[in-house]
Amino acid sequence: MSLAAVRQHAPLDDAAKVAPWLYRLAVRYSLLYRRKQGRRRKLIDRYVERYRPSETDAREMDPLGWLLAEERRAQVRAAMARLPKRDAEILLLKYSEDWSYRTLAEHLGVSESAVETRLHRARARLRTELAAVNVTSAAT
Repeated sequence: MSLAAVRQHAPLDDAAKVAPWLYRLAVRYSLLYRRKQGRRRKLIDRYVERYRPSETDAREMDPLGWLLAEERRAQVRAAMARLPKRDAEILLLKYSEDWSYRTLAEHLGVSESAVETRLHRARARLRTELAAVNVTSAAT
């Protein structure tokens, strides 16, 4: 606050007005500080809410849940390896890289409807492969 008083562009002409001026300056900087802290608190709260572990994360922190999830991931990887290369590629690009249908269509040189069809068939083949090894969803 003392720096703000020194940096004042318009110096005070009347020495009797110094006390009220300093009081207003102190109040202004107190309010600015409180506003800054409130904004910071809201930012931290948003961050905590966004990155708070969900119930599935809590289950994965459990050793048994973690082990089952790892086994499930290994089975999914094995099923993906058994898929034709074309199906595995489109599934990985869509779900690992989060590519849109348009981006996939441009990359593969086909129309967006062809991408939809290929993804539908690739997901069906993956479901068949997973059913063959008896993989259940994470919800069960």
